[in-house]
Amino acid sequence: MAEYKGIKGFNIQTVSSDPPAPFTGEVWYNSTSATVKYLGIQAAAWASGGNLGTARYKLAGAGTQTAGLAFGGSTPFSNATEEYNGSAWTGGGNLTTARSGLAGNGTQTAGLAFGGVSGPGAPGFSTATEEYGGSSWTNGGNMGTARNDLAGCGTQTAGLAFGGFLAPPVPTSQTNLTEEYNGTAWTNGGNLSAVKEQLAGAGTQTAGLAFGGNPGPSTETEEYNGTAWTNGGNLGTGRYKLAGAGTQTAALAFGGTGDTDGTEQYNGTAWTATANMATGRVFLAGAGTQTAGLAFGGDPSTAVTEEFNGETPATFTVGTD
Repeated sequence: MAEYKGIKGFNIQTVSSDPPAPFTGEVWYNSTSATVKYLGIQAAAWASGGNLGTARYKLAGAGTQTAGLAFGGSTPFSNATEEYNGSAWTGGGNLTTARSGLAGNGTQTAGLAFGGVSGPGAPGFSTATEEYGGSSWTNGGNMGTARNDLAGCGTQTAGLAFGGFLAPPVPTSQTNLTEEYNGTAWTNGGNLSAVKEQLAGAGTQTAGLAFGGNPGPSTETEEYNGTAWTNGGNLGTGRYKLAGAGTQTAALAFGGTGDTDGTEQYNGTAWTATANMATGRVFLAGAGTQTAGLAFGGDPSTAVTEEFNGETPATFTVGTD
């Protein structure tokens, strides 16, 4: 068998403690622990998180993996808000308007909830916008167009709402409408290139991302520059009723009809498949980033929460004396 020096051209370095900043692929012998180690890449994976207090689907999410926010949903119409600390959910202030099929954005202490359905039939389609301050919701400016099963991204003071299903009767129930929120009022933005509902979003008001949706399962991805949408790289697997997280150039798509446990990563150009969720589901919510994502709730009505950890450098032990 070839020795390390014969392969690499040099001996393994002997050190008394692990290097403080090794490079990927570096190998060393730790004389204190009598172990051979190297810096490699830990594969992406989903891990179990703490369950929601209230099982639900068609809810919305905001925040990060260690400071998440879940609100609304179908039970059939929920006003419940929960806050995640990286291990467990606790109750927050209730929404003023109970609803499902809504969208959200922002952070745990500055969240935004908008749209959805708050009751049966056309009168139940909501334009309501609410702002979360970390303990309670207050009313914001109403959306221009009431709709259900829409998507959103951005922040509480610079939000983006797009797509969805319009209140009947209308000639085409699915919509391509986009609206921008400035912290006080909504104004019309550039339309999506195609009408769709039950899609997902990520990013900001000036660098947004819309992907998947119904009619579908759709593979379509669109990128927003603050004025107009343009086509991006297609999802590997078409899906709707999915969730998303991240930014326009580092997004995460997971779950949904078409691939209920599948996860894909976007780099600003193309999507690639990564680790599957443990629990396949639709109508779930998401938060966080591409490397630290959060998935919670979903249909069949569940309280399951999963945490996504992307590929990261990690030290591995390959042998001992």
